[in-house]
This record gives sequence, C-alpha cells and structure tokens, in this order.
Amino acid sequence: MNQLPALPEPRTFEDLVAEGAAVPTEGWDFSWFEGRATEARPSWGYARAMAGRLAGASAALDIHTGGGEVLDFALAAAPKAPVLTAATEVWPPNVAKATALLRPRGVAVVATADDAPLPFADATFDLVVSRHPIRPDWPEIVRVLRPGGTYFAQHVGPSSVFELVEYFLGPQPEASRSDRHPDRERAGAVAAGLEIVDLRAERLRMEFHDIAAVVHFLRKVVWMVPGFTVEAYEPRLRSLHEQIESEGPFVAHSTRHLFEARRPGE
Repeated sequence: MNQLPALPEPRTFEDLVAEGAAVPTEGWDFSWFEGRATEARPSWGYARAMAGRLAGASAALDIHTGGGEVLDFALAAAPKAPVLTAATEVWPPNVAKATALLRPRGVAVVATADDAPLPFADATFDLVVSRHPIRPDWPEIVRVLRPGGTYFAQHVGPSSVFELVEYFLGPQPEASRSDRHPDRERAGAVAAGLEIVDLRAERLRMEFHDIAAVVHFLRKVVWMVPGFTVEAYEPRLRSLHEQIESEGPFVAHSTRHLFEARRPGE
C-alpha cells in the first residue's frame, strides 16, 4: 500500500515572525504579501490614470517615488513619455533602488530631505505626480508647476489602518485621526494658489492572514507604529498570532483619496 505524503508541520509563531523580520523593506513592491495579506484597491486605478497624464506632459516630476515602481509602471503603460521626467526620494535605500529601476527610462532620481525645498527651478514641470507622499508641500508644488500645470496624486487618508495601529498603541487622540483629512489638504492646496479639479476618497478593506505579514508591514510602513521592533512588541504580536490562528484574518481599513489640482494659467 502506498504511503500518503506527510502533511507539512504547522508554522510556529517564531517561524513566522522570523520570516516577516527577514524580508527586505526597500521600495514599494508589495508582491511578497500575496497570499498573506490583501488590500482592496481604489476604484480610480491611480497608476494607469498616471500613465494617461504622463502621455500628455512635456515635463513631469514624481515626488516621493519610493523604489520607483509606480512611475516605472506608468511610463511603461504610457503611449508617449514626457521629454523630461524627474523623481525625488528621501530614504537612501529607496534612492538607490529607484535609480537602478528608472535610469534606463531616462529618469533623473534626486535624493532630498523631508523638509527641504524641491531642488528644481520655478515653473519647471507641467505635471507633478505622487503616490502616497509623506506630506504635500503645497507652496513648493505650486512653485515648480508651470502656469496651467497639474498636480495629480493619490494620498493616504485619515485614520488609515488604525485598527492595527491601535492594537499596538492603544486608542489614538482625535488629532491623529483627523490628520491627512482631504478637507484639510484641500484648504492647504487652495491657500497655496491651486484650483481643485477633483477630490475623491475611499475606505478600503485590508486583511492580514498571518503574523509574518503584520511584522513585515510594520517594518515597511514605519510611521504606523513608530519604533516598531519584534522584541519590543513580542507579547502583542504573540497575542495577535493566536487571534488570527483561532478567529481568522485580522481586518483593518486603509483610506485613500485621489487629488487633482491645477495651477491657474496665464
């Protein structure tokens, strides 16, 4: 009689945490999460919409490009690329990754600091894009846009993934919940001199299917739980692992808004 193959041993908490802690965090490629975590995507399809905008631009800037993955996809999908395309990034490992990815497309990747002015002359670009900027610097965006130019971006909204944040940090103050609110960002953009063309917001379901996905997510998106380490949060991680094992995926919700604004033309 043929012997049935042995079933794989269940993966322990220690195994899963070690795996999540070992995955590189550079760039914004989230393919490692396939089968381990899911996030619904906004209905507007930002990367493809960006491709259409790039096709109509002569000079474009991508702020906070991460590892360059979204810009690379959009340029590949665009029927025509801008004559000039530049990108900025603040985290050195991402600068190196974006440079390697985008140099073959002729994109200049420039390392910047969070609070530094954009290193470009006034009215250089007719299109500025950004997917999940740290915080939009509206006066600088207006300065580098040409009259009639467009800012087209997808922003992280208020209270994004707060179910996970509050699991580790406890209830957050109301000021944290209203941070990044689209109405507040609208007011900032208008005060800097932009005209709002489109502003849409969506709340999207996320599921974490194992503790490795949680560990990797918190290491990658470092502002969610500042100072996160496996050692510091081991008891909460173990408790969450047991909850996922017994009850199923941990559910959270991300918030996103599509932001399109225009610098008034001459």
